[in-house]
Amino acid sequence: MEYIKIRFTNDFDESNFQKNISDLFQSMSPMFSFSSQATWKPQLDIYETAEKIYITAEVPGVDKEDLELEVNPRAIRISGRRQGAPPAPNGRYRLAEIQYGPFERILYLKAPVDTENITARHKNGFLYIEVAKLPSQKRQTIPISSD
Repeated sequence: MEYIKIRFTNDFDESNFQKNISDLFQSMSPMFSFSSQATWKPQLDIYETAEKIYITAEVPGVDKEDLELEVNPRAIRISGRRQGAPPAPNGRYRLAEIQYGPFERILYLKAPVDTENITARHKNGFLYIEVAKLPSQKRQTIPISSD
């Protein structure tokens, strides 16, 4: 059995201003791109229960070997690359809507997750991620003593 690469980290680069501006314009239209290599963003479904967070990423045409998943207690980074086929010799595009190249999604989580309890599987063009939440801390009443 082959596994999807999962890397654990303590932080993600949140200060990349140029990338954020590029992402903003590209989200309006893929034609806007400030880099020589356009990126695309797979569609996501995220839902949760009291115990777990479930993430489904739509990644058709992306091989499992081209996917990477990074996790820390407060964020999940899904990245990879969709390879494109070169056009036929002496051919030219009449329509080119499918986006190829690298992609990245960083999901910041409201509640901390258990980085030791995560599963990921790739099937039929979807990446399924299941992450266990850390138990919420219970409130504790502290008695106050008098002097």
